[in-house]
Amino acid sequence: MTISQLPHIGIVIGSTREGRFADKPAQWFHGIASQRTDVSAELVDLRDYPMPFFDEPLSPAWAPVKNEAAQRWAQKLATLDGLVVITAEYNHGPTAVLKNAFDYAYKEFARKPIGFVGYGGVGAARAVEQLRLVATEVQMAPVRNAVHIGMAEFMGIWREGKAFTDYPHLAQSASGLLDDMAWWAKALKTAREAV
Repeated sequence: MTISQLPHIGIVIGSTREGRFADKPAQWFHGIASQRTDVSAELVDLRDYPMPFFDEPLSPAWAPVKNEAAQRWAQKLATLDGLVVITAEYNHGPTAVLKNAFDYAYKEFARKPIGFVGYGGVGAARAVEQLRLVATEVQMAPVRNAVHIGMAEFMGIWREGKAFTDYPHLAQSASGLLDDMAWWAKALKTAREAV
């Protein structure tokens, strides 16, 4: 299988605020994904798609969006065979900018796998659970395995100068997530192309 035939996964950085931690797990996960021979991966930064709070007259499920940044976002999503979302947890949920990004597209998400790398108090488990529900509504297939960067690892990397290599269990989780993503992305890409 050539690089262009491999399922192409977008690693979405789900925070846009100044001083965000999200860049660290995004770069780390991208490095692991880039070593694989069963998928290709690219970083997709929501900062590059400055969408306002959703204010379209109709859902993207029923009509094209008018916002230019949202149109570019949908065009990027259309090039991907799956997503891995890097998510923080704010007040027991995902970031507003990430949920907003889900609201600005529809068909570009459909019938593709999605996985999660979460960080924060409980490894963003609550944010990930909410995002799984949203992803299902836009016809994505959430994979079982995820990476949960708990508070000890988060603080160690962010404040104490530690690296992801100091926490080998995170790489094991990343491998399991990528195994799931590769299988589902290949299966669903084949199915989408057969229609």
